[in-house]
Amino acid sequence: MAEMLRALTIEDSYRSDRSNAVGEFYVPCLSLANRYDRAVGYFTSKSLALVARGLEGFRRNGGRIRLIASPHLTDSDIEEMRAGYAYREIIAKAVLRELDLDTERPRKELAGLGLLGHLIAQGVLDVKIAIVHGREGLALYHEKIGLISDKYGDTVAFTGSMNETSSAFLDNFESIQVFRSWEENDKGRVDILRYDFDELWAGRTPRLEILHFPAVAKERFIALGERAGELPTGTESPEPLVVSTDLTTMGWVRVPHDVELRDYQKTAVAKWLSANGRGMLQMATGTGKTITALAALDQMGRQLHARDLSLVTVVVVPLLDLVEQWSAKLRNFGVVPIKCRDLVASWEPAARNAIAALRARREGSITLVVTNATFRAASFQGLLAAVDLPLLIVADEAHHLGAEHLLTALPAHAQFRLALSATPERWFDPTGTDALKDYFGDILIELGLKEAIDLGALTRYRYHPVLVPLGDDEAEQYTELTVKIGALMRSQEPESVSEDENSPLGMLLGMRSKVLGHARAKVPALREALEGHRHSFFQLIYCAEGGTPLIDGGTGPRQVEQVIELVGKELGLRAHTFTSREHKRQRRDLLRSFATGRDLQVLVSMRCLDEGVDLPDARVAYMLASSTNPRQFIQRRGRILRRAPGKSFAEVIDFVVTPPQDPALFEIERRLFRRELARCVEFAGYAENHGEALAKLRELRDYYQLLDV
Repeated sequence: MAEMLRALTIEDSYRSDRSNAVGEFYVPCLSLANRYDRAVGYFTSKSLALVARGLEGFRRNGGRIRLIASPHLTDSDIEEMRAGYAYREIIAKAVLRELDLDTERPRKELAGLGLLGHLIAQGVLDVKIAIVHGREGLALYHEKIGLISDKYGDTVAFTGSMNETSSAFLDNFESIQVFRSWEENDKGRVDILRYDFDELWAGRTPRLEILHFPAVAKERFIALGERAGELPTGTESPEPLVVSTDLTTMGWVRVPHDVELRDYQKTAVAKWLSANGRGMLQMATGTGKTITALAALDQMGRQLHARDLSLVTVVVVPLLDLVEQWSAKLRNFGVVPIKCRDLVASWEPAARNAIAALRARREGSITLVVTNATFRAASFQGLLAAVDLPLLIVADEAHHLGAEHLLTALPAHAQFRLALSATPERWFDPTGTDALKDYFGDILIELGLKEAIDLGALTRYRYHPVLVPLGDDEAEQYTELTVKIGALMRSQEPESVSEDENSPLGMLLGMRSKVLGHARAKVPALREALEGHRHSFFQLIYCAEGGTPLIDGGTGPRQVEQVIELVGKELGLRAHTFTSREHKRQRRDLLRSFATGRDLQVLVSMRCLDEGVDLPDARVAYMLASSTNPRQFIQRRGRILRRAPGKSFAEVIDFVVTPPQDPALFEIERRLFRRELARCVEFAGYAENHGEALAKLRELRDYYQLLDV
């Protein structure tokens, strides 16, 4: 997508307790914009110092800034006005006072003033002064609105309590509301704010007088620009100016007082520290890997802080949803991270500025949360290469990083390394698995499903395998694919085959998995299973991906659509899909509605609930399909077994296809089915109803002579 505003991830609001408005909003938006209209209460040039990187990009875009502000009046200024002195002269004096050439200024402030001067000299910035004619004389103009527009005609408007002053950016508790012109629900609000600003700029707003910026003030700005020195332009990178140095961005991770670590979490942290800050934690989904990692960051931070050292932490995650989940957890632990995803302009200036500030201070810590895709990109790799401070890499769902294109992105100069995964072993990729262990270190703790349940970290559950047959045409497809898979497996060891879905074996296994996942008999079997839960809430249905594979090579209906038709229309349950087709805000609203236990009974998904979505309230899961990789089932079962208030147990209904019994294919089918049956038997064995569950699988185990699994 082009570098346009609508390509950014822009939140509905920004508050000091949960976000860095400058780094996450101002800087990325201004880097892509060519028009910035701002009406504020008080204004000082320090704000431009804080967003200088964004404004450098703004200048390269040929941008124009229109700024309306109130002067900072002293008590003596107000007394002079009351005494009858000409108010315009007093206002001009107040403006000039802010630009006193003889005042000693910090480097950052002088740089900001210098940039202002250059913007004014180049005709980029135009300033007007607003005053209010009130009933008792002059008053200050306090409206706070802003509009940032790009060359494609998109506009982001915002209102709120953030003034354009350094104190507003760094110290005060601030909040802004954001509206996007391309969002149907926001467009009307953006249009109103645009009209209000244009009327204000033209001097047509009742009771408000708009004064042109004094010529002498412009001259002082330009003089200050000369004193600050010419800032680099064009493609050169300016000297980094600090975006934010408040304690939440630069501080250390600290475990909150209300978070009580379990013994196995304390053990994991201790082992990691003893291993000099390197190692892997293999912990079942739902057992608190994130909190364990944050506790490790706390302890590492205390050690470094005692030695007057700083730390750059990079948390690498596979999905955008995990960026938000980690960021929320970090905020609970006292740190506002920099979120690195989407366009480079949305994170790179803030990240570089924060690292520059940390380098200058030589104390404190900053945390970046980055997606795998952004992590391996040249822009982020360049950022990492320039980090000459202690560096910690935290890999969540670390098995993903075993892929060759991600392994090469892991920085060799990272002193500290921590990998988290319920399943660090990569499917059909021993080379990738070994490479992960070589980089991160040994597995320090293994907490499996049974141990987690016995320790009370996961809830107990009942497991109901439901055996379903294939139709004749499905059995024909399945047999044809099995023959081809058998030929490949006889020609080479499957252990030597990469997990890459594009490999010959990987593609065949994927096609076979689709036939199993889309088996027609699953939908009526699901109807029967749902009959006993028509009045229940907190239910998840995992569907097969894509459309139904047809025998002629075509694609039929999507299973997720068939299921939502069954659940929502035929059975009358309150249900909604949760897929990539739902935009981020809608998915967030769906999760909130689901968690209430009053509005939404069922979420129907494919892969969007596999990683990065925290749904501890879920109590019933219907597994219509899983990939050939057992990791997906392990993650899904862990998600349904998370503990939550009022949740005493969970139920998993697993729809297992019985393959056609062809004696000619017995050996290869036995070899393939062993993996599927092994995960079913393991899960059945730990269930509260293990006897009943294992009995349902006995016939299949007998036929394939797999009583040993």
